[in-house]
Amino acid sequence: MISLSSNASENNKKNFKEITKKLRCMTCQNQTVYESDAEFSKDIKKIVKEKIDEGQSSKQIEDFLVKRFGEYILLEPRLDVKNLFLWIMPFILLCLSAIILVIRLKNKKYK
Repeated sequence: MISLSSNASENNKKNFKEITKKLRCMTCQNQTVYESDAEFSKDIKKIVKEKIDEGQSSKQIEDFLVKRFGEYILLEPRLDVKNLFLWIMPFILLCLSAIILVIRLKNKKYK
């Protein structure tokens, strides 16, 4: 029975590390909650640990934190309908710029 609880403890530590490395410290610049020692990060670490101890999955914990703090808490924004425009727009602009450049170069060539 001891090996099961230590195995569960190792899994909890691994989950804790994985989750907190995906979360942004809202008071630090470009630091994860895992790396930060700010009060905000300490509070988030405490919440994550409690949720893991309750048996919640990584997705459930992330959803809870996003609902509470907004999507900005995630280091990598989710790819969903709300921010699909933000993911696609750079590629659209790149393609449009390339088309405009080709058209202008062709027009200059014929003048």
